[in-house]
Amino acid sequence: MTAASVAQTPAAIEAMARAVRGATASPDDRLRLAAVFAHCAFAAPERIAETWDAAARGWFDTPDEGPAIALLPYPDAAPPAALWPDFWALVDAAVDPVGGSIGALGVTERTAQLGAQLPADFAARASAACLAYPGVPAAAATGFPDRFTMAALGACPAGSLGHDFYRQIVDNGFDLEVLDRDALGLASLPHPLGYLNARILQLHDLLHLTGGYELTSMHEIAISGFQMGQFGHGYSSMFLAFVMATAAGSQTPGGLELMLDVVLRGWRHGRRTPQLLDAPWEQLWSLPVAEVRARLGVAPYDAPYPANLLEAVAQAA
Repeated sequence: MTAASVAQTPAAIEAMARAVRGATASPDDRLRLAAVFAHCAFAAPERIAETWDAAARGWFDTPDEGPAIALLPYPDAAPPAALWPDFWALVDAAVDPVGGSIGALGVTERTAQLGAQLPADFAARASAACLAYPGVPAAAATGFPDRFTMAALGACPAGSLGHDFYRQIVDNGFDLEVLDRDALGLASLPHPLGYLNARILQLHDLLHLTGGYELTSMHEIAISGFQMGQFGHGYSSMFLAFVMATAAGSQTPGGLELMLDVVLRGWRHGRRTPQLLDAPWEQLWSLPVAEVRARLGVAPYDAPYPANLLEAVAQAA
């Protein structure tokens, strides 16, 4: 993906998104827009906010939503050439933008493995980029989060956030933290990446409940935009670069447009929502979700499409 090697200006990104929204873009235009998301995901994480904010301005024709995030003065960089065979192999294996034949967990694991292809200085850039988001330095200073326990959640009253979270985990056969933080070696990552990756694994399914994201393929994509908007989450950026590349190259009419709308709504939702990393979740377990949202200043995700739309399309096909 040669276009991903070069940083684009915010004005150019805004124009690309506006063109795609207006259905005047060519297949090459769509791939170039997908390439800008790959550039910030795999080469310049300090450009995540600049890139996605510009795309949102072009898509919605409205100003940014959320506090300003400083663009750090790192030199231009390009994703390593060795990345692309694995990247396109993942696209080919997925079949659809959310996992297809290898499943959502397979996409998660293989997207995370792409990080092994990145240069040694990438982690330092990503760390500094995340610290530029409001609330992240204070949250990360608290250290690695204590683990939630199923016993504490199971003791919560019916109708409470804790009880709903417990049922979500049990009824769907989920792991409480999605993936094992120790097996992933998160404690060895530079500050604040270890904390951020451990915390988002811990909060991911909880954010589904609090943020109003259902457990469907489309909302899994949307919540990745939300997580990225909260603190420039690196994995979400990589995952969404993969989603956009898959949609841009798809033969399905309107596929990229749909994915852009879904993700950019999630992005702006994350940007305008107060930082949730250091919310006192354990003190909120006994409260109804609606009250938790009111206390934390969280509005539910604005979902203009049926949450199960991608599953319905796949079943119809």
